Amino acid sequence: MNLKSQNSRPLHYITTSAHQSQINPNYKNDYPQMGEVDPAFIQAIEHRPRPTIIEANEIPVLDLSPISSLDHLPKNHAISKDMVDLISEVAEASEKWGFFQVINHGVPPDKLEKLELIARKFFALPLEEKKKVSRDEGNPLGYYDAEHTKNVRDWKEVFDFTVRDPTVIPVSPDKLEAQLLVNRWPDYPTELREVAQEYAQEVEKLAFKLLELIALSLGLSADRLNGFFKDHTSFIRLNHYPPCPAPQLALGVGRHKDVGALTILAQDGVGGLEVRQKSNGEWVRVKPTPGAFIINVGDIIQVWSNDKYESVEHRVMVNSQKDRLSIPFFFNPAHYVNLKPLEELLNEHNRAKFREYNWGEFFAIRKQSNFKKLNVENIQISHFRITE
Repeated sequence: MNLKSQNSRPLHYITTSAHQSQINPNYKNDYPQMGEVDPAFIQAIEHRPRPTIIEANEIPVLDLSPISSLDHLPKNHAISKDMVDLISEVAEASEKWGFFQVINHGVPPDKLEKLELIARKFFALPLEEKKKVSRDEGNPLGYYDAEHTKNVRDWKEVFDFTVRDPTVIPVSPDKLEAQLLVNRWPDYPTELREVAQEYAQEVEKLAFKLLELIALSLGLSADRLNGFFKDHTSFIRLNHYPPCPAPQLALGVGRHKDVGALTILAQDGVGGLEVRQKSNGEWVRVKPTPGAFIINVGDIIQVWSNDKYESVEHRVMVNSQKDRLSIPFFFNPAHYVNLKPLEELLNEHNRAKFREYNWGEFFAIRKQSNFKKLNVENIQISHFRITE
């Protein structure tokens, strides 16, 4: 393998046109046929994928049938036996894994299928067309193909849009005043905006139900956390991972923890998501379950729960033969929300483990590493941890 810097070339140059046409009939032959990998993608030796895959068969799959028809969960005194069991399962999965899958979640499958189809059409466009809706440091919405995680470039291209359009949030650490962000929609596929917004509305409903389940599992009122999301800054990402000639060297997304409250992930049948087990630190593959969403607890839930529920590291593997599509919904509070352990969960034996911080400022500082390689670790909730 010839490892040579090709910083000016797009991510797509790593596949041949013949291979891409087999994977994606809409593929446009606009990229040179190269057999090289830009060193910017190469992971440090200790973080590279292992040749053997361990499948995590024990990650819980929770049936949301008891709440799928509800707009909001009932107060504690009106909870059914089935819901009590479900709340217990959420608590156990959140504490043990920080991840779980959900079925019978109420999101119409055709909404996701339409979005996946349209997303593939968009990513099959020539690069110059996709870049017409490129995001930048002033507006982090739209298309991008050079994102970094842990200061290593990810093997992917993305398209981001907010659930609330417009959304208000700071985006620059040099200018922390909240800004009005408006989604950038491409001219083609023309139906992307409508299909994306319809899907977003359905997953937003699920996000609030899951938030209420988390609250109940912590012994709180179902609506205890809802107020933080009155003007929420949630967004959806369309992730496309092209085939990679060096899957033993690069990652679709490097190891990281999600900084928001909850993530609701839809992934196609190719798979590639790996989670670091809390029990032994091993990386395990999350096998795609048809019709299921993967839910992971984010940093904000970890802070609110004062470490009872822990946001866990995860990463995305790439495939040398197939491309992959995934669609995460990142459920984030309003920009003005200050985050700290919830008072109801604290006592003399469980003192606050995190200092208070502002979500909008945290988001703005965090985003800077997406556009450039930093010389230091990007901001983490660990920077707000209270040390004895």
